[in-house]
Order: sequence, then C-alpha cells, then structure tokens
Amino acid sequence: MDISLRHDGSVAILTWNDGENRINADSLERLNALLDELEATEGSLSVVLTGVGKFFSNGLDLERFGANPAEFSATLEELERTIGRLLLFPAYTVAALNGHVFAGGALLSCSFDYRVMREDRGYWCMNEAEIGLALDYKLWSIINHRLPKATATLAATTAKRFNGPDALGAGIVEAVASEEEVLRHAVEVASRYATLDRATLLRHKFLAHGDEATLLGFKK
Repeated sequence: MDISLRHDGSVAILTWNDGENRINADSLERLNALLDELEATEGSLSVVLTGVGKFFSNGLDLERFGANPAEFSATLEELERTIGRLLLFPAYTVAALNGHVFAGGALLSCSFDYRVMREDRGYWCMNEAEIGLALDYKLWSIINHRLPKATATLAATTAKRFNGPDALGAGIVEAVASEEEVLRHAVEVASRYATLDRATLLRHKFLAHGDEATLLGFKK
C-alpha cells in the first residue's frame, strides 16, 4: 500500500500514491502505522496528507468488498476509529486535497484541522445517496460535527459535487489553491503550527472533539 513519508523540517508529509487511493484494511493499516511512528516522535511536529494526480481519495474499496463482504463492516469500523484518532492527533494536521474527494475520502478529510483544496479541478462529494449506500449515525456524525449543519445536510441529501470555490464557500475547506500550490500551501500552514505545544494542543482537541472521537470508537 503506497503511502510514503518524508519530512520538510518539522512537517511530516504523507503522500498517498495508490491510484484512486481507495480505503480498505491495507490502506488504513499503513496510515495508522505511519501515525504510530509520528506520534512516538518528540518535539515540533505537524502532519500533511495528500494524494497524487486525479484523486485524494475515491472512497471505500467497494470492488474489493464485493469479493469479501465480511471485510466491509470491519473496514467501516476502522475508518471511523481512524477518523477519531486524527481528530485527537497530538500535532496540527492538514489535508492537501489534490483531486477528487469522494464518500469515505470526504469523511476522512473532515478529520484534519485544516483543509486546502485544488481550485480548478476535482470535487468534494458525499455520493452515498447516488449509489444507495446509506450513512449510519456515526458516519453522519462526522460531517455534522465538522461542517456547518446546512452544508452537511445538503451534502448528504443531494450528493452535490462541490468544486474548490463551492467547498470554500460552504465551509468544507479553509482555502483553495492552484494545482501547483495546493501542497505548498498545506506545508506552509503546517509549518506555522508545528511549534505549538503538543500536549496543550491535544488537550484542546479533546475539548473540541473528544465526545465525537469516543462515539467513533477511539479513546485516547
């Protein structure tokens, strides 16, 4: 599973380069292993996650689950737990949304402290209402917790495809940038907050997100 790690000063840059960057047991295992490694480090730190090419993440690996239905529920549970973990990660986190962000990928993007999206191409979309895969209460709670209520409702009930400017106006992302500038912007923001006191940041994240993380199955 191709998620690589490199450092730019105090910024850890995770790059997901697996085509559509589908969410499955392998990709979540790799992501959590890298988070384990980073969480164990001391000193200044912030984290950026980005993709390569057309997709940040095209959501759950439904084709794989078709061959192994039992894996579907286990993967959903692990995705929820991972989102809870990221909400309480003891460093500032930034998602550099380089391309399409669909369904489970959109949910994953909500776990980051800051999101910057490509302004010219790519959509952020909760398309479950199109494909007949209903959210459960925990999955709904993720967008309801992190997005304006009206945006979360619109996204869930219409499967609207938000381009970068739409997403910025709807409160889904904090910034938009050109294709060439998305990662640079993310690293710049992450660098700005890498020197925050990590213990204090974690405490404040717990105040902001602790109940949601517990609901999603993650306990710090």
